[in-house]
Amino acid sequence: MSSAIPPVILSDEPGSFAWGVFHERHPRLVRQVIDALPYGPAERQRLEQLLVESTTGVLTPLDESAHDHEQWQEWGRDLFGLPWGEAPFLWAESYFYRRLLEATGYFAPGAWQGIDPFAPFKNAELAGAAVDDELAALGDMVSLPAEERGERLLLSALWGNRADLGFKITAADDDLRPLGVLIDDSPRLWTELATVADSRVCLVADNAAGELLPDLVLIDHLLVNGLAAQVVLYVKPYPYYVSDATMADVLATVRRLRRAHEPAAEQIGRRLWQAMSGGTVLVRTHPFFCAPLPFHDMPADLRSELSGAAMTILKGDLNYRRLVGDRLWPATTPFTEVAAHFSSPVTTLRTLKSDVAVGIDASTVAEVDAHDDAWRTSGKHAVIQVHIGTDKP
Repeated sequence: MSSAIPPVILSDEPGSFAWGVFHERHPRLVRQVIDALPYGPAERQRLEQLLVESTTGVLTPLDESAHDHEQWQEWGRDLFGLPWGEAPFLWAESYFYRRLLEATGYFAPGAWQGIDPFAPFKNAELAGAAVDDELAALGDMVSLPAEERGERLLLSALWGNRADLGFKITAADDDLRPLGVLIDDSPRLWTELATVADSRVCLVADNAAGELLPDLVLIDHLLVNGLAAQVVLYVKPYPYYVSDATMADVLATVRRLRRAHEPAAEQIGRRLWQAMSGGTVLVRTHPFFCAPLPFHDMPADLRSELSGAAMTILKGDLNYRRLVGDRLWPATTPFTEVAAHFSSPVTTLRTLKSDVAVGIDASTVAEVDAHDDAWRTSGKHAVIQVHIGTDKP
């Protein structure tokens, strides 16, 4: 790289975005989880204890009885015993959600085993008026030329990420109004997909409900228009963060499409169901998608799966942080420098909701700095960034 690697982001600085996640967002989240499901005294006590530990205490390991105890011991071998704020933000945030599942009884034998603590939020959003509007809008797109329809669907998938349920917990209404795309490499994406015949496209999902719906509609568009021969959709193996998509969320969203009153939406749902049955849409997962590590540390089997893709589309803020590294990069750091390690050509569809930003030219940085000192975290701005490889323009 052209300069020294900057430090990883920590959450120990009061007033910083990362500090606010632990001291403002997580307490509100725990209150909402407790209110959404009738957890008993033991589960509630564990959730309260997690809040205290994660804001004022030190990192403690999982119980030895946990199925992934040894894995987390390896991941946290140099971190356990430190204050939470002194661990890398990406690591600590991931561990918080792993511990939240432990507190609610998700992994332990018992009545709460396998119960998604975020399901009430996801279900309410999927059944809500905003999704009704998304479904109705699909009918308006039918008459559009394929290229224009593709552009609109891509932007829908991009901006669907601006207000995931975790972000909504602390965002004011004004924070949910998108102002603009700072980088738009979408022409390179469309050119690459049109060039590679019989291609396999991978899409690594982020959030469920209102964001997963445009992701699935985009997948249908790629297949119907011959821009992909097969799409592999990667989801989380279990609930992670607040609204991250699992297989259960995929099925719920496809059902929502199939049962829509809008004929265009119903047809998309039917095609997706058939594509999943026939293998042109494969839904897969991997434990690494819930790991507290950057994609640079991706295990060999997952790297091999992705390496044959004509394009991997990474959705959302967390996948972006894992791709480029959750560090205090200068915003002008070239995207190609920090994304070149990925095992296939890669496209990021990401609204900015954390401190990480790369690949933005100096004049754009100066402009947004002058108008919005929280542009990196407010969700008002977005990027579509593409890295294909050094052998292509």
